[in-house]
Formats: sequence, structure tokens, C-alpha cells
Amino acid sequence: MNLTPTLLLLLITLTTQAQKAQNLAIVFIGNSITQGKGGPNGFPPPTHSVNFLKEKKGIENVVFANLGRSGSTTLDWLPGSGKYFVKVIEAADSLFLKKDHQLIFSMKLGTNDSAIQGPNGSPVSREDYKKNMQTIISELLKKYPGSKVIVHHPIWYSTNTYNGSKYLKEGLDRLETYIPEIDGMISDYKSSDPGRVFKGDTKAFKYFKKHHHKLLKPEKGQQGTFYLHPNEEGVVVLGKFWAKAIEKRML
Repeated sequence: MNLTPTLLLLLITLTTQAQKAQNLAIVFIGNSITQGKGGPNGFPPPTHSVNFLKEKKGIENVVFANLGRSGSTTLDWLPGSGKYFVKVIEAADSLFLKKDHQLIFSMKLGTNDSAIQGPNGSPVSREDYKKNMQTIISELLKKYPGSKVIVHHPIWYSTNTYNGSKYLKEGLDRLETYIPEIDGMISDYKSSDPGRVFKGDTKAFKYFKKHHHKLLKPEKGQQGTFYLHPNEEGVVVLGKFWAKAIEKRML
């Protein structure tokens, strides 16, 4: 059968799209920012991420688990000693059974590690933060062959943040030291386990700092009104930042 150039081009395009189309299974690991809805009628960032990804060409289906846990630090997610790692295994075991889906772990941790006091193990040094993250990630890579991990930078909070836990400027300064540790860790994995650990969103920190009055909730604290958690508009914005990073790495 002879095909016209137009039909041939259409066939090639459709074949290429079919080859690139993916099904994704995403486990979101994080703290209250990952868990939270932003308001009584909202959805958390992972839901917005998934909805955004479902609209993209090349992605056929997305299933996910939101494992955001309020107040959690990297210590809470450590294999063995951490109280939440078992939740990751439960979710990942279920999603790993979907062999036609690419299993992805989307991680955003560090806010509570950076606190002066309050959350488990805080304050966590930049060296221990990196060590804890590597311990979590390496165990996931070993347990789930073919899986991928995407690590997002944390987002900004105001220097008077002080609720049940104490953050303040010291905490924010410490949080910013985690960012080069994340980037360095990902570079390490490029050598030791290439193609499996990727840098996620790097833009939300500055964006939320600039637009915090619009995108973060004003909350009453021990040093006045502070800004830490995204509001209903903010969770949509954050979810899209994460989705764009996932899309970039997966397609």
C-alpha cells in the first residue's frame, strides 16, 4: 500500500506519540505543605499536580498517593526508625504492582528540619539533612527497581514564623543551606545510580517569597502574623510547579 506524504507523516506522528505516552504512579512524600488543602474547599498540591499532568500530551494515566504528614522531618521518614516510612512502603507496594506505570517518588522535605525547636530532631544540620535524604532515597531505589525519585526544593517562609514550633530567621537561613545539599546529592546520584534521581522544582522558593501575601495564609503566631502554608490559590500554584518538574523529567 502506497501512502501519501500527508498520511505517512500522520502515521509517524501517531506512532511517536504512542511510543512516548506514559502511565505514572506517584508517591508524594512531604510535610503539612504537601498534605494541606489550603482551605476548607480546596485540594492539596499533589491533587493539582496530578490534574495538571493528566492534561499533558504523552501522559495517559496518573495514579497517586499523598503521604504528606504535618510536622514531619526527614527523621520521621527514615527506614527502620522513622514512623512514616512504612506508609511509603504500603503505598509504593500497591502502585508498584501496576507494571504499566512508571513509579515516581516526589519528595519535598526540609521545612520542619530547619526549625529551631519543635519538630522531631530539629534543628537538623545541613549535613544530617543530606544524609537522611540519601538514606531514604537509596532504600527506595533498592526496594523498587526502575523507580525514579524527584526532589523539589523547599519553599520560603517568613522570618517571624513561630507557631507551636519555632522557626524565625535562623530557621529560614538553615532551610536555604539545604538547597545546595539537595543539588549536590542529586549530582552524586548521577554518578552512582544514573537516570533515577532528578532535581525537581527549583523556582517555587523565590516565587512564594515574592508573592507570599497573595499565595500564603496569614497565620497568628508568637511573633505576629507569619506566612508558612499556601492558601487555596497557593496550593494550585505549588502543585503546578511540581507537575512541570515531573513532566520535564518524565517526557
